[in-house]
Amino acid sequence: MAASHSNAPIPDLRIVPAEHIHPHEEHDPQRSIPLIEQLKRAEFITNPPIVSPVDDRGHYVILDGANRCYSFQYLGYAQILVQVIAYESGYVELDNWHHIIGGWDVDEFLKQVRKMPDMEIIDGHQPQAVAHVYCRDGRVLALRAPVSSTHERNETLCSIVRIYQQHAKLHRTAMNDPHANWDMFPDGSAMVVFPRYQPQDIIAAARYKSFLPPGVSRHIVHGRALSVNYPLELLRDEHTSLEEKNTSLKVWIQGKMANRQVRYYAEATYQFGEYE
Repeated sequence: MAASHSNAPIPDLRIVPAEHIHPHEEHDPQRSIPLIEQLKRAEFITNPPIVSPVDDRGHYVILDGANRCYSFQYLGYAQILVQVIAYESGYVELDNWHHIIGGWDVDEFLKQVRKMPDMEIIDGHQPQAVAHVYCRDGRVLALRAPVSSTHERNETLCSIVRIYQQHAKLHRTAMNDPHANWDMFPDGSAMVVFPRYQPQDIIAAARYKSFLPPGVSRHIVHGRALSVNYPLELLRDEHTSLEEKNTSLKVWIQGKMANRQVRYYAEATYQFGEYE
């Protein structure tokens, strides 16, 4: 029976060991570097990463928040506040982000792509392409490489994305219409569209460290916890056990609920002021 997205459950917030959460994608230095600097000054964790259990030993795959998790681990946090939700709950949808290449000429990008071993650039759509490039000037190009597995495809896509990560600004967009994206991103020279993934691909990428490029998988979580603002000093506390921390977290959440400081929005929203 499909879950009702108009009545999502209360978020399952937990404090878990940082070493027990595993990425399925590479982190994005364009986002993680400024995020690290912000977290150095922050007093609260605002939006907890979203994770899903992958075994019965307390390990999780990161569905959303790879840059946040990387940043916390970089800063030496041994434990992280996360929102736990099962992939099979009915409240998680897997979609894709597209990438907008900003502030860099698309032909310079294509010149670099042609240097990749066994890479072909073909006009038009190709069903076996590892990615498609929609150029601002109207060209549609297929990037084709001899890959025989999702693991090989991920490696190739990571190499492609690293090219424009180093030279351009990487914007993410959920809009499929290139023209709408040119209006939204005036510096955009091209939109890169990736193949779709399945949940088992995400779990395998985390388990075998066969990472996707940053910002390709897009997990839509119904009932996502935002603006939690949990004190970071409570996460950093080295004198309190993990069990005690989670007990205190539960009491803290109960207090928020009792004081009517938690509100559920069933409709899709845009939130301004995000840092990741």
